[in-house]
Amino acid sequence: MSSQRYEKMRRRYVSIGSGELVSVVVFAVVAWRVTPRFADPTDVRALWSALVPLLLILIQGGTYWLLARRWIGTGHMPRGLAAVYRVFRVVDVAILAGGLVGVLVWLPDSLAISALVVGIWLFGVLEYVNYFVVRLSYPLRTWCSQVFRGRSPRLVQDLHRSRRRPSPTAHSTD
Repeated sequence: MSSQRYEKMRRRYVSIGSGELVSVVVFAVVAWRVTPRFADPTDVRALWSALVPLLLILIQGGTYWLLARRWIGTGHMPRGLAAVYRVFRVVDVAILAGGLVGVLVWLPDSLAISALVVGIWLFGVLEYVNYFVVRLSYPLRTWCSQVFRGRSPRLVQDLHRSRRRPSPTAHSTD
């Protein structure tokens, strides 16, 4: 890989990773500032039930992109880290399910707040799908054609590559 291409990918990964982590902070701060305005405490519980799974998935995603800078050009994610992300892949489903239970149990009476809470939870589901099922992030003008190709997310590709045994002449970076 040329050094120019390496640097371009490295900058892209930093941008994506830091963007995901900044969004975690922004979402959390906005929710923290808005919740005192909710009249019903169950509305606050519903909001955080939807938001916590989203924040956890965004933290995992942002961390993945920042760590992935280390194996650009080497071709594989360290096996220990891959094992952690395989656990996240399963645990996140349970966390999303738990969040949905909280959303449904404390579903706000207000249609606007209910729509907000359900929208936040659905955003968490979309982020999970984007990281662990099928890639959803593409430029708007090519989004439909790209999504329907069903490409694996980069994280899933890295998880698959980490399982492959390196050839006897290859140097491991684990």
